[in-house]
Amino acid sequence: MDSETSNKIEETVLELLKSSNLDEVSELKIRKMASEKLGLDLSDSTRKKLVRQVVEKFLAEEQAKSEANAEEEEEEEEEEEGGKKRRVGDKEYDDDGDLIVCRLSHKRRVTITDFRGKTLVSIREYYNKDGKELPTAKGISLTAEQWATFKKNIPGIEKAIKKLESSS
Repeated sequence: MDSETSNKIEETVLELLKSSNLDEVSELKIRKMASEKLGLDLSDSTRKKLVRQVVEKFLAEEQAKSEANAEEEEEEEEEEEGGKKRRVGDKEYDDDGDLIVCRLSHKRRVTITDFRGKTLVSIREYYNKDGKELPTAKGISLTAEQWATFKKNIPGIEKAIKKLESSS
């Protein structure tokens, strides 16, 4: 494939990604839309690989931007709240004393909490009310046993994701 065609494909795919809702579009849909727009068959392995690379690079850049924005917002919120969140060393705790393991997005995070004597791993959405971050019903809390089972099955989950992505 010549460099001019590669550049046209890359530009078209980027244009489509920038104007698409990333929660609703797949690599396959982007490839089909680009194929229609360019009047080219993008299903052969070389072109399919190029589209995948462009999509993955774009998503990585968007993820980095999102994480940077979330960190900035988090710092601003901490300043606004007068540092209500406690930090001990590198560890961050919420208003209820639960350990915040990581923030998956601005609204979602993973916490470790003690509930009725049981340690729980919670993956949950939060919302702001009167300057406090409160958990929503959207999410899941796993016991240590459930977490261990889930963790043990992560390689199988990753394999299934790769298989689905490669078939699209």
